[in-house]
Amino acid sequence: MTEDDFYRTSTQYRLWSFTPESLASLRATTNATAAEGVKAAFQSLKADTEHQDPSHDGYAASAPQVDCLTIEEEQRIVSYYCLQTLNFVDFCEYPTNVKATAVQYLKRFYLTNSPMTYHPKEIMPTAVYLAMKSEDNFHYVKSFAEKLPNITTEDILAPEFLLTQGLRFTFDVRHPFHGLEGGFMELLAYANGKGQGGPLVKMSPKEIRDVMLGLAPPPGSSAKASNVKELLARIQGAHGKAKETLKTSALLTDAYFLFTPSQIWLSTLLLVDPPLARFYLETKIPATSDLNVRLLTILQKCADTLRSSPAAQPGKEEKREPKRIDKKLAQCRNPQKMDLVGMNKAQKRDPEQNGGTGLDDQVAKRRRLERERSMKEGEDLFGPAIADAGG
Repeated sequence: MTEDDFYRTSTQYRLWSFTPESLASLRATTNATAAEGVKAAFQSLKADTEHQDPSHDGYAASAPQVDCLTIEEEQRIVSYYCLQTLNFVDFCEYPTNVKATAVQYLKRFYLTNSPMTYHPKEIMPTAVYLAMKSEDNFHYVKSFAEKLPNITTEDILAPEFLLTQGLRFTFDVRHPFHGLEGGFMELLAYANGKGQGGPLVKMSPKEIRDVMLGLAPPPGSSAKASNVKELLARIQGAHGKAKETLKTSALLTDAYFLFTPSQIWLSTLLLVDPPLARFYLETKIPATSDLNVRLLTILQKCADTLRSSPAAQPGKEEKREPKRIDKKLAQCRNPQKMDLVGMNKAQKRDPEQNGGTGLDDQVAKRRRLERERSMKEGEDLFGPAIADAGG
């Protein structure tokens, strides 16, 4: 099985890969559905108010028409909270994979859920907490909540099942970071005259290194690498810039939805050092091959997507638009979905009505049967309990 075949078995490929057209269509459907839900909720609220107070017939006249978010505004506010996620995870000094996974959880959730239904500010802490568990960086929820002002453990745990539903119970996220590290290890080996090209490339390690030394300089530089030391420095510099792009632009755009992890990291190399990126491809696929041309076309599209990323450190003008959208969102949120903690409690049976356990009868019965079955299996294996000598 090739690496490509292996990736195609992943949930990321099967459930979270799209064409630009299908991605736009899904977002349009989500926006339209949420807008209908918001308007229906406000209509229901109006009817309840009139029912409770028939004399209050001025509600409809006094309440403004609901001005729902547009698709573009939804994307802008989600992107803003993705950026806030990056800043929060950096503040907590959690690993890069936690940060990247948390952002993808947010972006995946809001493909089929609207900010008008569930505010990103309330989902974001849960996405980070779930990413910590998924990436084997577990912290107790109490210690995690202490890092967030005005946030309780209930605020974090209440939306957790809702988030997992939005993720379609798929928690695996394939990132491009490992591919980047592997690719640059190969480039360093080529620079040291120790790397072998692909099966279709007939060059010795020394010839490959000589070709590298003859590469055109990267953007921002006017001189080629004149020796191996300078070549290694060029590779290390490209690695640092590419890695930073993966930690920002790749996370804040739709790159994960539109391209594979390998395409993403190769595109970051194409952005920071085009001659080095083209050389690397030619060590795998001859430059004259149609496959090389097609792959470069895809990588260029991915690079264009990365260029469209919002700034990782937005200025005052860039912050103004999310603030405007957030104010608008405050007026068009679904009133029936605003209290996530209350909704979570409502879905559970009141403990006082069930002997203090808080469990449904069916759940309690299933657990009792499981305990009985476990005890019976133990007796079948080890025999019954030894009788008390005094009995």
